Amino acid sequence: MAGETAQNPFQYGGQAVIEGVMMRGPQNIATAVRVGDEIVIHQENITPWSDSFSLLKWPFIRGTVVLIESMVIGIRTLNLSASLVSGEEEGEGLSSLEMGITVLVAFLLSIGLFIILPTWLGHLTRGGLDIWGQNLIEGLARIGIFLAYLLGIRALEDIRRVFQYHGAEHKVINTYEDGAELTVAEVERRSRLHPSCGTSFLLVVIVISILVFAFLGNGTWLWKFGARILLLPVIAGLGYEFIRLSRRYRKQLRIIIAPGLWVQKLTTGEPDSGQIEVAIAALKRVLASPST
Repeated sequence: MAGETAQNPFQYGGQAVIEGVMMRGPQNIATAVRVGDEIVIHQENITPWSDSFSLLKWPFIRGTVVLIESMVIGIRTLNLSASLVSGEEEGEGLSSLEMGITVLVAFLLSIGLFIILPTWLGHLTRGGLDIWGQNLIEGLARIGIFLAYLLGIRALEDIRRVFQYHGAEHKVINTYEDGAELTVAEVERRSRLHPSCGTSFLLVVIVISILVFAFLGNGTWLWKFGARILLLPVIAGLGYEFIRLSRRYRKQLRIIIAPGLWVQKLTTGEPDSGQIEVAIAALKRVLASPST
């Protein structure tokens, strides 16, 4: 999730972590975690991958790069927050190898749930539906699995707290974008929904995939599966560019982005004042950094 102001065009982003919020600036990230009555903040400098290779900043390429980079940073930050909450020393969490295995397992599970299963379900209808109908069934299955997954994890108490911090993160970014003072009172007035949220991105990707895959024509199930894997970067790139566009023209595209905001009601919760304080602390630390 990201936000910008006219004074600073950088897209500030963040994510909820265990009992806290991570905010990302141009060259640094700050993770604020509540440990008892104290807010512990961990800050580190980062070098975006696109700074090393200008090619990675090109439209339709940057979407995949940002997605993978955000996943790596996100898992590392979740591991950090777990260590801070449990009182472990820094470095006692997952090793680089364990982190890599975690990312790989998460990726393979995502492929199974959101690529293999929906593709198979859509392919089963090939005898009665044309390619557009098959892809519609596939897309609806993908959306259904996505919503069922969200409803399932939302039932867990620990996840509901993470979703509350997710709401706090959005509220703080919305307050910053409005140019208002970053206080609990101001943040509480803002919406917990934001068009640039990763939840909206995933829904946009699913909808775009219905259109893109339809142009591939019919074929065997194995061919369809392989084509969908190969086109993942293309679809991610298109989704990212749409999210950037919706961020700039939020009012003009409000009808189109509305479904993504509706789904965010599942992945966010109304935060309490203590959770808002944590999100404010994370963003203020990022904004105070000389690199921003």
